[in-house]
Amino acid sequence: MYKTLIRPIFFLFDPENVHHFTFSAIKILHKIPGVPHLIRSCFKMEDPRLEREVFGLKFPNPVGLAAGFDKDAKLYEELSNFGFGFIEIGTLTPKPQPGNPKKRLFRLIEDKAIINRMGFNNGGVEEAVERLKKNDKVLIGGNIGKNKITPNEAAVEDYKICFKALYPYVDYFVVNVSSPNTPNLRELQDKEPLTQLLQTLQNLNLEQEKTKPILLKIAPDLSDEQLLDIVEIVNATKIAGVIATNTTIERDGLMDENKKEAGGMSGAPLAKRATEVIRFLAEKNKGSFPIIGVGGINSPQDALDKMDAGAALVQIYTGFIYEGPFIVKRINKAILNR
Repeated sequence: MYKTLIRPIFFLFDPENVHHFTFSAIKILHKIPGVPHLIRSCFKMEDPRLEREVFGLKFPNPVGLAAGFDKDAKLYEELSNFGFGFIEIGTLTPKPQPGNPKKRLFRLIEDKAIINRMGFNNGGVEEAVERLKKNDKVLIGGNIGKNKITPNEAAVEDYKICFKALYPYVDYFVVNVSSPNTPNLRELQDKEPLTQLLQTLQNLNLEQEKTKPILLKIAPDLSDEQLLDIVEIVNATKIAGVIATNTTIERDGLMDENKKEAGGMSGAPLAKRATEVIRFLAEKNKGSFPIIGVGGINSPQDALDKMDAGAALVQIYTGFIYEGPFIVKRINKAILNR
């Protein structure tokens, strides 16, 4: 029904407007008595065989929602009813910012892909914290970044502000230095600034009564040499793991005319490269840290490929848009049927 009726209607309209409409519709539906239970009964799978313990956290199933969908923690509880084992909010910055000028979100329907140049649009970390205070059951990851106006040499302070504000309310952190849509942000992936950033956050983490996992989200466009640096940095700073991968700036093999748009691309064309990065990291780190696999998961087999390459957990975003909410249940079923 989703792919034959709902998606064709949605795809007639601007993707960012559809995103906001969908958020409002899901929120309204969940206010109707009995509807949340009905949604959970349709989409959620509860089976001990799906449970995963990764970096000290117990996940009810290994399929999560990637950052970017619920940037401001407005819908995490409702979205969890669609069967996700965990929800990653953000990217959040210390101060609210509007992001890049519109239009900034583009469908590549022929390629089952999306290009975005959103630019960390969000209401600021403090606004999200107020919503997260109401959470009592959803496993939440907090994806953090820097404000656009913050120069790279001062970026560490932005990440520290977000870490301190979110610490009581999220289960794990994700350090985002790999979005292509904030000017010069990816320079923070270079060895020296990245080591300094992660070590500073880990030191702050160690000062807390209980440490929380810190993960690094990396770009798929890194070379093998840069990926080896990532392994070395993660092991040196002793952060919990890596999320591989963010969106790509590559456009090879795309057919849709929107391929010319600037920004990061997600979706089916990213699947192969994201899996290659996961496999490379898993082979080189020799089990020293877990990996969350994301990028181009449009089917259960795509998710299984990520796990076979070495991912302990997976996340979806673009596949959720193209394939509909049942993709979460389909992936979990495929895991159980192996």
